[in-house]
Parts: sequence; C-alpha cells; structure tokens
Amino acid sequence: MDRITALRPGLVGKLNERQVLRLIQARGPVSRAEVARLSGLSPPTVSKAVASLLRAGLLEETATSDNARGRPGVNLRLATERVQVIGVVIDADHCEVVSAGLDGVLHADARTFPTPATYPKLLDAVEKQCRAVIGKDGVNTLGVGVSLPGLLDERAGRGVLSPNLPYTNGHTPAKDLGQRLGVAGAVVHESHALCLAERHYGQAVGLDDFAVLDIGVGVGLGVMSGGRLLTGHSGLAGEIGHVTVVADGGHACGCGNTGCLETECNDAAFARRVGRRLNREVSFDEAVDIARSGRGPLAKELHDTAVYLSVAVAAVVNLLNPAAVFIHTRLFDADDGLFDRVVEFTRRRALPPNFADCRITRSKGHKRQGAVAAAVQHLTNAVADGAG
Repeated sequence: MDRITALRPGLVGKLNERQVLRLIQARGPVSRAEVARLSGLSPPTVSKAVASLLRAGLLEETATSDNARGRPGVNLRLATERVQVIGVVIDADHCEVVSAGLDGVLHADARTFPTPATYPKLLDAVEKQCRAVIGKDGVNTLGVGVSLPGLLDERAGRGVLSPNLPYTNGHTPAKDLGQRLGVAGAVVHESHALCLAERHYGQAVGLDDFAVLDIGVGVGLGVMSGGRLLTGHSGLAGEIGHVTVVADGGHACGCGNTGCLETECNDAAFARRVGRRLNREVSFDEAVDIARSGRGPLAKELHDTAVYLSVAVAAVVNLLNPAAVFIHTRLFDADDGLFDRVVEFTRRRALPPNFADCRITRSKGHKRQGAVAAAVQHLTNAVADGAG
C-alpha cells in the first residue's frame, strides 16, 4: 500500500501532462490560462505540466499579442521548430519518407523510391532515406511512424498477412527501424493511417464516428468509433476487402481465397475489365487514361466498378452507422461521374435511415499524414507510460 501511495503523485502528474498535451494538440496555440480553463486543472497544475512538457521538447512557446492589454503574451503549441517526427509509407510498389513537426505539417523533403524486393533491403533503403531527413542542423527527431499494408497485429507491431507484400509477414518494421535510428517507433495499418490523417488534419476533425474506405492495390477499412480506432481483438479488424462477394467462379485473391471484394473493385480489377474490353493487357494508369480520354467504350466497365464500390460502401453504412464515410481511391480519376454513381448505388443498397444520416465523400487525407500522426500519437500516449 505504501508503495502505491508513493507512486500515485508521479502517475497523476504524468496523466495531467497527457491531458494538457492532448488539449493543445486538439485546440491549437493556447495560453496557459486557456489550458487551465478548458481542462479544469488548476493554474499551478497546468504550469507544472507545461514545464515538464517543454523540457521534454513536446511543446514550445510562441509570442502573441494581447489585444486587451496591448502587450505581448505567450501561447503554447506542439513543438514544430526544433523537433520533428518521420513518417514512412510502405506500399506494394513504392515507399515514401516524410518529416513533420508535431503539428503534422509536412516538410518539403518528401522522398519516394521503389519498394525493395526483400525485407532486409527494405529496412536498408528506408533507413538511408530517414537518415537523410534526420540530418538537419538543430532539429531533434523524436520518433518514426510506419504505415503498413496487410493484416497487422498492432499490439505486437508485427505484420501478420500481407497478400501484396508478403515478406513483411512476421516482421516488426517500426521497431526494427526505430532501433536502427535510435528513436521511438510506431506502426499502423495503412487504412488506420488514413483514419488518423482525416481525424487530425482532414475532413474528420471533431468527428468521433467515421470510416475510411481505402481502395487501391487492395481494399481496406479504417474505422473511428467513439473517438478510438476500431482495431479488434488482435488489431486485425477492417479487412473488408476479403469478404466474399462472388461465391462461385470468382477471381483468385492474394489471400488464397477466390471471389473476394477486392478482386472486383480494386485498381487491378478495373485494369482487368478494361483490358478484357480491348483484348490486351493494360496497366491501371493506362486504363484510367483510356477512360478519361474516351478512347474506349467503357460504360459497362465503369458501371460494374461502381456497383462493387457501392457494395463496399453500403456494407460500411449498414454495419457501422458512421457519421461519414470517406472513400480513398484513384478509381474516381477514371470518370468524373463515377463518384456520384457510387453514392446513388449505395443509396439503393443501404438501409434508408443509415444512409440519410451518413455523409459520403472523397477522402482528402493521405497515408503520409497518417504515418506522421501515428508517430505523434505514440509520443502523446507515451507521456504517462511507466509512471507507475
């Protein structure tokens, strides 16, 4: 009992720091007095928490004019000038490395390169690009966030099953990369990365219940429920792309099954439909270009794509009853009317009350922002770790 009593003040102090940090993250530059008013903490408690966070490099002070008294004041904001985090996006065909302050604003030093063929080469390539970003005079790198495709055990930070990047299975890229760089590492499923991007920097600021449908090489789903990412028991929730939609005679999926949703509405499915129409193989980019230029009669191919997209969206609307569904895909680049058709087909398939109370729109976030948000969130969550 004595040990618990002795530790409690330290734990309470750390929890206060976390509360202050999250409030400043959500509300932007604010004064100490505003932090006290908004948090309900006493001014001395706020001052003590702020002092600790300033020493840790997570906050910084900025001058502001006090119009009421005509004298300068001091606001608090997430550190942006002397610290940074790194965001890493790993995709099937390419990788990206970016940096940002803790406010999430990306720096103009993004690096893109082809995805290497093996896990050791992947780590080497990502580390090389990260070190180039880290080498800024006077800037301290606090952490790295990694966006990863496929099934991910988020508790262990380990890839479980990636149909499109199988050599990441069983590996912990954020932990491995963090150890190489000497910083904290956090990994997040690519669909969850899009959720974090929309929640912190995009159209979902202030929303506690929404979903992001990610359609590209695969089909994934990120869900924010009650203000928290819905990860499931082992962090494997959201694999809507592997719901069977063609029971017999469906196309083979990278997961080993046939007839999965992602075999009918991802980038490869659209390219396959266009190629079948033209009696030759085409890439996704070429298929989009043909569709936009009107060089091929692709009404049926676009219709079939819209149908399967609406199946996915309607399933999300009916199952989760979100306030909004953000659709992240390049398929809409193929035709200006494709998004509107998807929404109309979704209206026909979804339960009317659920559809009426849900906003469906194109996502504006991207995985780079999500990877950065994962790193910032990891640092924020770690404030109270180890306090008791």
